[in-house]
Amino acid sequence: MPTHVMRRWLASEAMNQRVLIVEDEFLIALDVAETIENMGLKVAGFAAARQHALALAAYADIAIVDVNLSDGRTGPEIGRELAEQYGVTVIFMTANPEDVEDGVKGPLGVLTKPVMPEVVEKTIDYAIASRLGGMVAVPRELRVFRQDSH
Repeated sequence: MPTHVMRRWLASEAMNQRVLIVEDEFLIALDVAETIENMGLKVAGFAAARQHALALAAYADIAIVDVNLSDGRTGPEIGRELAEQYGVTVIFMTANPEDVEDGVKGPLGVLTKPVMPEVVEKTIDYAIASRLGGMVAVPRELRVFRQDSH
């Protein structure tokens, strides 16, 4: 495939990425959604607990997942399932990054709350590049998990 065709395809695919927000704090979820929509991407849905998150998994390409949700500390398990069973690119966003300190097999990495909108944007760009084989610098605020060590 010629380079210019590949670039156009990547750009088109990037804009079609759907982002699931797994967060039990409504205002945080709305802030993240606004950032995603301002990027020109689609929000696949909102979930505050495991069951709803997994019900929406088929509609998502990327997920922003909190660790502590309305049904307890289910975020790490949700992240692992979304990544392994549904092929979703998962980024944890939590005030307790130590809860996923050793990494979780499958998810891309973790952001520490509070997270500024521009950091969410850079991280989503990195997740899209990671999914589609593009090249984007890793945001300084994102702690990337090693995928080969688990």
